[in-house]
Amino acid sequence: MMFGPKIKVDKDLLEKINKYAGLAGYSSPEEFVKHVLEREIAKFEEGGDSEDEIRKRMQGLGYIS
Repeated sequence: MMFGPKIKVDKDLLEKINKYAGLAGYSSPEEFVKHVLEREIAKFEEGGDSEDEIRKRMQGLGYIS
């Protein structure tokens, strides 16, 4: 059971998370989301990009405005 900060996602995304978590064999949607986030963060950490480069990339992907 998780007792940390919560993140809101829209209904459509939550449905996809639930669907693909099960298809991929994760024990829970939380485990799936944690794994996906850890993998994405590792890409930034391994890339050695500056904070500005990361910010520009995330803006380009629509994650931040």
